[in-house]
Parts: sequence; structure tokens; C-alpha cells
Amino acid sequence: MTKTKTPRTVLITGVSSGLGKAFAAAALTAGHKVIGTVRRAEDAAAFAALHPQGAIPLVLDVTDFAAIDAAVRQAERTAGPVEVLINNAGYGHEGALEESSMDDLQRQFAANVFGPVAMIKAVLPGMRERRWGHIINVTSMGGFITMPGISFYCGSKFALEGISESLGKEVAPFGIRVTALAPGQFRTDWAGRSMDRTPRSLGDYDAIMDPIREARQAKSGRQPGDPDKAALAVLELIESEKPPVRLFLGEDALALVDQKLVSMRAELAAWERLSRSTSFDA
Repeated sequence: MTKTKTPRTVLITGVSSGLGKAFAAAALTAGHKVIGTVRRAEDAAAFAALHPQGAIPLVLDVTDFAAIDAAVRQAERTAGPVEVLINNAGYGHEGALEESSMDDLQRQFAANVFGPVAMIKAVLPGMRERRWGHIINVTSMGGFITMPGISFYCGSKFALEGISESLGKEVAPFGIRVTALAPGQFRTDWAGRSMDRTPRSLGDYDAIMDPIREARQAKSGRQPGDPDKAALAVLELIESEKPPVRLFLGEDALALVDQKLVSMRAELAAWERLSRSTSFDA
């Protein structure tokens, strides 16, 4: 791996496992300074051991919104101003909507939407003052395509996608770029121990949910995406002078997104007459 052209101070949430761990390791190897959030002291020690100068652990739960500002200020006193924020921390909830509780929904949005927004709000004033910054929100192909059984998860990622795109238009005049990074299926623990699964309770959903749940659990650990290659893509993204608004990662993501676009175009055409029927008559 080649060294970065411009070393940055990068804040990555959720570096103890999965994509976040791969992102952090690659960024450190490339020469970036990395502030990495973890939720446990033992994970902080393991992260600090990756690089004696470059790895700065930050014990923080991104759903503890009140603690975020002070934690980020503390980390910046050690590492310097955050130039790149990678909102990676989050998890997946699996369950039919009717079987899942409002508490399930609130926890999903707290981790996948409200936490990332709170992190953005903590670093945005400094980026705006310096007239440069890059915010990378890790969403999902599930923020554009949908699958039954993960409606709360897809909803949270759709929300973060919309926030990312709109925010990018707000802060572009200040030299700040925002990218929604949408991975497909990568070989992490997302569908394993990291997934929150609502217990099954309604037999009417057996034919839909049981095969989905079994297939997802069987595929855990066999997903096609390589986290280390995703990390290389993120490094290229950080180096880009004109990063994209949205970047899908993985052959599976591209194929499913293309299928949805074809379906959307067909549906738009089929219902065009009704769509155009609602204006005032000239």
C-alpha cells in the first residue's frame, strides 16, 4: 500500500470490528492519523497498539449524544482538528415490521441516524471555519434497494442517504464534501453476532421470514465483499479532489441498484399519465 499524498486526521466511528476496523488499519498504514471510537476500554487499548503515534482511541458510544462534543474536543487536543469524518458505527436490525417494537425502531435510528448526525454536528463547525473537510457516511445498498425483513434497517439507511445528499448541498460552498458510502455484502459480523434479531411471533410471516433469516445466517462469513479492498476504496475516496455524492461498493450492490433503476423507470412510465394529472389546468 502506498503512502497517502496528504496525511489527514481522520475520525472513524466503530473501529473495533468489521469495516471500521479495516478502514482504520488501512488509513494508519497509509500515513493518516486516526481517531477511532470504541465502546470498551479493552478495545481502546487494542486500537492504540496498532500504531504508537497514529492511533488515538476514543471511548465513546455514538448514541450518547450528550457526550459527543466533549469527546471530540478531547480527541482533537491530542490529534489535531478532524479533517475527515467516517461515520461507520451502526448495526442491523432484522425482523418483520409488524413483529418489531417501537423500541427496536428507536434504537436502530439512534445508532444509524441520530449518532452519525451528532458526530457531524461536532466536527462541522471546525471544517466550516477551515473551509475544508470530507464527511463519509457509511450507509448501505439497503439505503437504496430494499429487502423484506430489514425494514427498520433500510429505513435508517435511507434516512442517512437523504441527510448526506442534502447536507452536501448545504456545505459545498465551504469546501466541505459529503459522500454516502453504500457497501453491499462484505465479510464482516454484520449478519452474525452484530445483528439484532426480533423473535418470531406471527405465523403469517413464516413463509417470508424463515427462509430469509436462515439464508442470512448461513451466508454470514461467506459474503463476497473483502473488507480490506473496501478500505482501499475509502483511501482513494479520501485522496479524491472531487469525491462522489454516493459510492456503491461491491458487484452485488451495483447489480441490485441497476435492477431497481430499471424497475423505477418502468413504473414511472406506466403511471406517467396519473402523475401529470395533478396540475392546475392552463
